[in-house]
Amino acid sequence: MSDQLRPRRSVLYMPGANERALEKAKGIDADALILDLEDAVSPDAKVEARDRVCAAVASGEYGHRELAIRINGIGTEWHDADIADAAGAGPDAVLVPKVNSAAEVLQLVAALEANGAPAHTALWAMVETPIALLHAEEIAAAHERLTVIVMGTNDVVNETFGLHVPGRNPVVLTALSISLLAARAAGKVILDGVYNDVKNAEGFEAEARQGREMGFDGKTLIHPSQVEPANAAFGPSDDEIEHAKSMIATFEEGKAAGQGVVTFNGKMIEELHVRDAHRILASAEAIASR
Repeated sequence: MSDQLRPRRSVLYMPGANERALEKAKGIDADALILDLEDAVSPDAKVEARDRVCAAVASGEYGHRELAIRINGIGTEWHDADIADAAGAGPDAVLVPKVNSAAEVLQLVAALEANGAPAHTALWAMVETPIALLHAEEIAAAHERLTVIVMGTNDVVNETFGLHVPGRNPVVLTALSISLLAARAAGKVILDGVYNDVKNAEGFEAEARQGREMGFDGKTLIHPSQVEPANAAFGPSDDEIEHAKSMIATFEEGKAAGQGVVTFNGKMIEELHVRDAHRILASAEAIASR
């Protein structure tokens, strides 16, 4: 399965200092887990959490779930040890917060390689500051080892002095749009930011649907209750799968009959619509084969 097709509908943050949470994560049906050493861990627990998270990755007990370790950012007192130990643990990815430039991407790649990260360990980068947003295209295209862009929408709101509002404020929507375009131009996966109100199921579903409509590959989550609705929002429904199959069949029949224009359900379709239908079926197949 190509990295682009790997399901990342639901990507759940788990606090690295919480042994019980790490154990519970083995039974949560998220596509991916981010074992967090940054925001979810207090300064006095960082070293212990690092050891616990690296041991969790090495355990091989998380099944189909993609495992990323979120380390502390460049310039923090924990960063160098975090990236060294994370590289040695060999997770699917190392996620770095507040990546602000292409030069920082190259610095991080060099650090992973210097510390012996295996070839399968990718770099994921969080885009969450004004300077990063102004250089999103350069960041996304900086190196092939960077495979996933993760939106840090809470930090975007904080650093622009905005407010959290239903439907998200215009600056956040602009940040999402810029980053999405940068990721697609560079051929990278991109994940929507978190939704904070874990008790507001309707609000979460609306924001997940918005993210899917914008074109995001999945959503980062802060609570297990958000996994199922994220999987539903970002995965093709049965109706979408059947629609895609019918469209492809109709298009192929039209081509075989020499038709210059093919219509499906009363609408003209062309190659780009069929490519999208094939993408939907490939996504469904990838999800089914997790």
